[in-house]
Amino acid sequence: MSVPLHPRVALFGQEAPRPALPVVDHYCGVEARMRKSLALQAELGPVFDITLDAEDGAPVGGEAEQALLIAELTNSQANRFGRVGARIHPWGHAAFEADVDTLVAKAGHRLAYLMIPKPESADDVDRAVDAIDAACERHQQPRLPLQVLIETHGALRDVFRIAAHPRIESLSFGLMDFVSAHRGAIPKAAMELPGQFEHPLVVRAKLEIAAAAHAFGKTPSHCVVTEFRDAGALGAAARRAAQEFGYTRMWSIHPDQIRPIIEAFAPSTDDVAEAAELLLAAQAAHWAPIASRDRLHDRASYRYFWTVLERAERTGRALPPQAQQAFFSTAIG
Repeated sequence: MSVPLHPRVALFGQEAPRPALPVVDHYCGVEARMRKSLALQAELGPVFDITLDAEDGAPVGGEAEQALLIAELTNSQANRFGRVGARIHPWGHAAFEADVDTLVAKAGHRLAYLMIPKPESADDVDRAVDAIDAACERHQQPRLPLQVLIETHGALRDVFRIAAHPRIESLSFGLMDFVSAHRGAIPKAAMELPGQFEHPLVVRAKLEIAAAAHAFGKTPSHCVVTEFRDAGALGAAARRAAQEFGYTRMWSIHPDQIRPIIEAFAPSTDDVAEAAELLLAAQAAHWAPIASRDRLHDRASYRYFWTVLERAERTGRALPPQAQQAFFSTAIG
């Protein structure tokens, strides 16, 4: 008998695989918090990324020392899973070139990505990417995955061009700078809960970024929630980001936010069970249309249910043993 086709082959064919990034991007820029975050990642596993911050989340002054610290921690044994990235200064900032040169030269082989903040346009992104790629070539390092932070009027205007850039893997929304850029025309409440899900200009920005990312197979990453003490409010916000706004990743700025975000972005146990049951039956039928739970399904809906299992695997949600063995424990073929 022929080996059953894996869902990635049967359902997506020659389509280029999308990067499967962890659902949490945790930011920290003070040394003690960096080390604490690395220790937490070692405990929980690579279910969240750590972005070591050389920009807004870092102390002002000592930019060169901050870049060296980021390189040191990225190269250390504390970076157990290779899921540590860095946010550099924006293109045009006095520290941009030094950030890039230091991080690429000293830690380019260990960095998971670089985050490019505050571009004013798609042209700024092009220039930043070219400079980073030139540094990688100069220091004989592989090209780094790159992410972009959409937080200016110009970047939002050009968001589809930015998402189309072949070197960009993810777009993040910078809520605080976006609101601040309106010079008081958007109230402070729009940076908080529930206002950030209600103000029309903020909602528009979130939807544009998510739509652009999905159009080009990139990962949309939702902005921060500053209310870190109220786990219930944070979890509700994360669920809205995932279920209403189409985000598949979200920022964390406090260690207490990481677990609630992972839980909110993970599919429910019932959804995982249904997806596993359906896809195992579809695979047994050689991916022909089938009926399941009084519903008709074909490869169009199979693709949706496959994303449920992928999210479960990324968030540490337990899979039924048969699905685990069939889809995540064997070579694709």
